[in-house]
Amino acid sequence: MTRSMTAFARQELQQPWGSLIWEVRSVNHRYLEPHLRLPESLRDLEGPLRETLRKKLSRGKVECTLRFVPEAQSQTLTVNQDFARELIGAAQKVSELLPESKPLDTLEVLRWPGVLQDTKLDMDAVKKAALELFHGALEELIESRGREGVELAALIDQRLDAIAEIVVDVREKLPAILQAQRDNLKARLDELKEDLDEGRLEQEMVILAQKADVDEEMDRLNTHVQEVKRVLKSKGPIGRRLDFLMQELNREANTLSSKSIVSDTTQSAVELKVLIEQMREQIQNIE
Repeated sequence: MTRSMTAFARQELQQPWGSLIWEVRSVNHRYLEPHLRLPESLRDLEGPLRETLRKKLSRGKVECTLRFVPEAQSQTLTVNQDFARELIGAAQKVSELLPESKPLDTLEVLRWPGVLQDTKLDMDAVKKAALELFHGALEELIESRGREGVELAALIDQRLDAIAEIVVDVREKLPAILQAQRDNLKARLDELKEDLDEGRLEQEMVILAQKADVDEEMDRLNTHVQEVKRVLKSKGPIGRRLDFLMQELNREANTLSSKSIVSDTTQSAVELKVLIEQMREQIQNIE
């Protein structure tokens, strides 16, 4: 299946301990180039995340950003009420012995070690949830790349059909082109009032036909067109293979242009090059 390298995915998870948000975007690149932006508290997830990316993707610059927002209640300090009561009771007994002492201040009670207890997050649970959420975001990204890949394949297929039509058109016109060249050559010789040497004329026509013979190029163009269609339907990464085939198609278009003896075939070669370049631009986004 044809997959694009350009896509975006976003996954969000809400839990009592807070929220996790993954944003994953990818653009075309010759190789797989992951960039991870993680909170410091989840930095040790980088290794597993990179391994997952290597297993799922083969090409593209992939930017993965994770945002973690803990819930306020998960960071709320709790009061050890039993210990606080004992502390206050002890302070009251001391104040009875020292009547002139100031009453115990609330903040002083809170400052006493052990009165306030910090509720710590279960970071193992957060990390597990972050990894699971990342898998979901990555699958969404792959699906998006697949949908765009289908559209790219359709655009390329249209241009392949146009190339096939040009090949058919050139083949049909070639006999008439050669005959026209023969007639033009005879007409010029008639104007010069030179005796026509039929043997010499035939020899010149053979040379002209050889120079203008593009059957081999047309055959190779058709072969490359069929190969591109086959590759578009194959599994796995296909971008580099398609890029190579574009070079081969362009080579045949250049040969057709160099062998052109009339404006019709020159124009056909130009149209071929335009179609091939359009495909090549699209293929730069294919994985």
